[in-house]
Amino acid sequence: MSQVQDYPSSLSDPTSRKLGTFSYLPPMTDDELRRQVEYIIEKGWTPAIEHSEPENAHMYFWYMWKLPMFGETDVDRVLAEAEACHKAHPNNHVRLIGYDNYAQSQGAAMTIYRATPR
Repeated sequence: MSQVQDYPSSLSDPTSRKLGTFSYLPPMTDDELRRQVEYIIEKGWTPAIEHSEPENAHMYFWYMWKLPMFGETDVDRVLAEAEACHKAHPNNHVRLIGYDNYAQSQGAAMTIYRATPR
């Protein structure tokens, strides 16, 4: 029988909270993040960047960084906006969204930068 890994997380400790499936994995490398953006663009989804304070990250609504990047096909532009958001808000988590226009839903959503601890 395999051992189950426990990931301690609590509302009282914002640094311990998990923020979606990818948050249980090690942080993405630059290449892995690039592949995620490539996937979003290849699917024809609209990339968008959002950010939130760690204590509010469990809420449904995060702050939008600019407008969604409608029709954007340049991976480097999406990555540059994500990095600009992180630099402007180092104490916030930053996530990448891929909006699926056809299904009218999020096709992808992942936290790509965690807040810099204070």
